[in-house]
Amino acid sequence: MFSSRPDKMARQSGAPRGASSFSMLGPDTAITGDIRADADIHVEGRIEGDVACHGLVQGEQSTIIGTVRAETVRLAGTLRGTVIARDVVILATARIEGDVSYETLTMELGAQLAGTLKPGGAEAAPAIALTARPEAELILTAAE
Repeated sequence: MFSSRPDKMARQSGAPRGASSFSMLGPDTAITGDIRADADIHVEGRIEGDVACHGLVQGEQSTIIGTVRAETVRLAGTLRGTVIARDVVILATARIEGDVSYETLTMELGAQLAGTLKPGGAEAAPAIALTARPEAELILTAAE
């Protein structure tokens, strides 16, 4: 079910409001357009667009092209764009082309970064609050 109502944003079926939830985009999923979620997102596929969420986990084979705004980000795949997050973990398999703004950063040996690291830059980004709402957007909801 798709909804534009903010009170019905991505939560697991049966989960009470305010409970932690996540959405997974599998390896066979390709999205062109911006994604906005109050939940955590696990990406194994391809996204061409901006992502704003609470937490992002990126799989090794995935690709994100766009700006990522989140509280926590764990990158393992390819990212071309900007990352703005409080806590950033860049794994050895990550290939990043772009700037990373963070408050805390962990980067494994072997990770590739072609861009700049900006400590303290995450102050500009509470993930959802500062993301402009486009006229059309995809919001995942649980069937009720």
